Amino acid sequence: MGAGHSHDAHDHHHGDAGIRAFAWVTLLNLAYTILEAAYGFATNSLALLSDALHNLGDVLGLALAWGAAVIARRKPTETHTYGWRRATLLSPLANAIVLAGFSGALAWEAVRRFFAPPEVPGTTVMVVAAIGIAVNLGAAWFMHGGHDDLNRRGAFLHLLADAAVSLAAVLAGAGMLVFGWRWLDPLTALLVGAVVAFSAFGLLRDSFNAAMDAVPRQIDQSAVRAFLASCPGVTAVHHLHIWSLGAGEIAMTAHLVRANADDHDVFIDSIAHDLDERFGINHPTLQIEFGSGCHDDHDRAPHY
Repeated sequence: MGAGHSHDAHDHHHGDAGIRAFAWVTLLNLAYTILEAAYGFATNSLALLSDALHNLGDVLGLALAWGAAVIARRKPTETHTYGWRRATLLSPLANAIVLAGFSGALAWEAVRRFFAPPEVPGTTVMVVAAIGIAVNLGAAWFMHGGHDDLNRRGAFLHLLADAAVSLAAVLAGAGMLVFGWRWLDPLTALLVGAVVAFSAFGLLRDSFNAAMDAVPRQIDQSAVRAFLASCPGVTAVHHLHIWSLGAGEIAMTAHLVRANADDHDVFIDSIAHDLDERFGINHPTLQIEFGSGCHDDHDRAPHY
């Protein structure tokens, strides 16, 4: 029975540019969060305070993502043979939990304030929230282009949501300024909580699945199986497993029954290249078997 692994060289580490992006975005959002919270307390605006609390949650999440990106660069060891790249899967999970907690706190305070909405200066709310739009869109630009990285994708989506929330605060400030509608302040906070909860749910689902070694959402496992089964000389495919190793890195193992062939090394290199090009699977491990004692597990329980 022969065994093989892709011999293609892959860069297992995140580039310095990605880490710098996390650093800049984290520090920029922290500075704005402090500014927004200060004005929120000064004006007694729940819209600003709730958005500042939301931004603080994102700052904590971004800090986790930043730390995970740094930790992921650590080289493999005898005890951590894949290195620490899976830290980029745990960070979004923690981020989503933090966001979900903040959304509940915001909703509770907003409902309480509906009974006695305070007087809030609409102009200040508009100006500070407008700064937030610029900050969040600028920070999202730093995160753009890394959507195969769940870590960066989570940060990007949160920053876009923050920009939308800041826009809602601008509109609320305009309503309070022009019409004197003080109830817009807690209403905006309720909307913030809803936006946070919605974004947290999607990220929580994806990050939990990744942490549980689910097949990445963008990959059709049946298509991968069909591709492997169609390769020259392959008569059966079994023990097929696909999972995420970390940001932008997808692993796969498979047993291929290929009895009448002696070009296994060339075959494995060719298949590894095609798996990367077609499906983005860049860490395949293929085991070649000769067929007599092997059985297809397509209709059986997964083998571990």
